Amino acid sequence: MEHLKLYHVQTIPLEERCLVIEGPVPPGRLAELTMHPDLDAFRRPAEQHKALVEIAGLEEGRIILTREENMIVGYVTFHYPDEQERWSQGNMEDLVELGAIEVANDYRSLGLGQKMIKTAFEDGQMEQYIVFTTEYYWHWDLKTSGLSVWDYRKMMERLMKVVDMVWYATDDPEICSHPANCLMVRIGRDVPISSKEQFDRIRFQQRFMY
Repeated sequence: MEHLKLYHVQTIPLEERCLVIEGPVPPGRLAELTMHPDLDAFRRPAEQHKALVEIAGLEEGRIILTREENMIVGYVTFHYPDEQERWSQGNMEDLVELGAIEVANDYRSLGLGQKMIKTAFEDGQMEQYIVFTTEYYWHWDLKTSGLSVWDYRKMMERLMKVVDMVWYATDDPEICSHPANCLMVRIGRDVPISSKEQFDRIRFQQRFMY
C-alpha cells in the first residue's frame, strides 16, 4: 500500500515570536530539533524525541509538529497500532492510529492541537485510512489543566471532532476499564467495505456483544 504524505506548513505569529506548524516531518529533519522539557506525558523528552524520529522513519508513520525556532513545543503521531494491542490484529494496511498528541504547558490554549491534527488530513491524504485513537484518562494531564476527568474527556472529543472523528463502541478491556476512556474513529471516504467489516470484528470480540 502506498502511503501518501503531503507536506504542509503554516506560521502563527505570537507577539514578537513565531510558531511553525508543519508535517509530515521527515526523520532527518526531526533529528535536528530539540524537545521542550515539558513534553514528558508519555516518556522523558529525550526518549520521546527518539521515538518521534523512529515513527517518522516508518513507511506509514507521520509526525506533525509545532516548533518555535528549533524547539518542538507540540506534536501529533500517526502510525500502525502496536503489535501487542488488539488493533493490530488482521495486519490492516489501512488502519492507522493517532497515537499521541501533546503540547507544552506554556503553549496551550492557542489551538495548536486542532491545527496539528487538521494539518495531517490536508488534501485528502488520509481518506484511504480508518484513523482511530484510544483515549485513556490516565494519560490526561488533569493536574495542570485543572479539569475533571469528564471535562477533559469532553475536551478530547471536541479536539478529535475537528477532523470528524466520532465515538465508536468497543468491548476492548482497557477502554471498558473506566467509563471516561473511549475509542474515536474516522473512516476515510476511500476505505473499502471489507476493511470496515474487518475493523468491526476487531472492535467487538465478545460474540454476545457483536
